[in-house]
Amino acid sequence: MIGKGHAISRTGASLSYGWNQEKEAEVVLKEHLAGDTPAEITEEFKIIQSQNQRCTNNTLSFIVSPTIEDGKHMTSKDLGEIAKEFLQQMKLQNHQAIGFVHRDKAHTHIHIYANRISLTGEVYKDSFIGK
Repeated sequence: MIGKGHAISRTGASLSYGWNQEKEAEVVLKEHLAGDTPAEITEEFKIIQSQNQRCTNNTLSFIVSPTIEDGKHMTSKDLGEIAKEFLQQMKLQNHQAIGFVHRDKAHTHIHIYANRISLTGEVYKDSFIGK
C-alpha cells in the first residue's frame, strides 16, 4: 500500500477530478457530508473552512494505492474500509471527507479529500503530510 498527501487550495477542481466518470469513479467513503455533487460538497467544505480565514491550503488530498495485484481483487467495500482506516490512522475522524476509487488504469487507487479544518475549527497540521 502506498499513500501520498498534500495540502491544496483547489477544493472544487479536485473534487470534480475525483468524481470524473471517465476514470470510472465511484464514491466509497463519505464522512460528515450530505451533498451529492462536487459543487455541493465544495460548498459544505467552505462552510467549515470559513471558521479559519488564515488557512489557504485548506483541503487535504491523498492518493492511496494497493498493489496492482491486490487492487484487481478488491471490492468497493474493501476499498471503502481502507479509506476509512486511513482517515483513522491520520486522525481525521472529526473532518469532512470523501473518497473516490478510480479503476481506469492498471492500478486501482483511492483519492481521498478531507477538509483540513475540523468540525470544531482546528487546522490539521500538515508539516509532514507527504510522509
